[in-house]
Amino acid sequence: MNEKKIDFPCERQVIVSLRAGEKVLITGFLFIARDAAHKRMTDDYYKEGKFPFDIKGQGIYYAGPAPARPGAVIGPAGPTTSKRMDKYTPFLLEKGLLLMIGKGNRSIKVRESIVACGCAYLAAAGGAAALISETIKSQEIVAYEDLGPEAIRKIYVEEFPAIVIIDSDGNNLYEIGREKYKTTGDGE
Repeated sequence: MNEKKIDFPCERQVIVSLRAGEKVLITGFLFIARDAAHKRMTDDYYKEGKFPFDIKGQGIYYAGPAPARPGAVIGPAGPTTSKRMDKYTPFLLEKGLLLMIGKGNRSIKVRESIVACGCAYLAAAGGAAALISETIKSQEIVAYEDLGPEAIRKIYVEEFPAIVIIDSDGNNLYEIGREKYKTTGDGE
């Protein structure tokens, strides 16, 4: 299967067209944020009525980049476990977040929110932090610099590789794979 190329941010119909198991290459702007930033974003919204950036139509990559070596845009930036963001995700999706990228499965509540909001969850390859960082062409800290590697960053990526795990219909690649293995005994 060939990769589907996506320019991001994009229209919701592009995200809705993605299917679990589909490989994608993303070019454009994303935000990097992990659990500490998600907590602070949510707290700030409840206090001030706004996020530190407009999340409508945006994508968040769950990562905490390592320091960059001299001359590099960013250090290794592999995905972090997405489940740590699950308690914040339904709220962010309701407020307009369109796409999430991380690793690992998501809760039932997040999956239901993905379907209700017409969004998608993608996974990036764990263990490929150095390779992923090569797709990141620029970065700037946009909020919470005091959080160090967990600060919110706006990044520009070129052909960032990911695979659709949960599509807007609720199809979950992890469950599809398990069922396929159970029915055939070997996944074939």
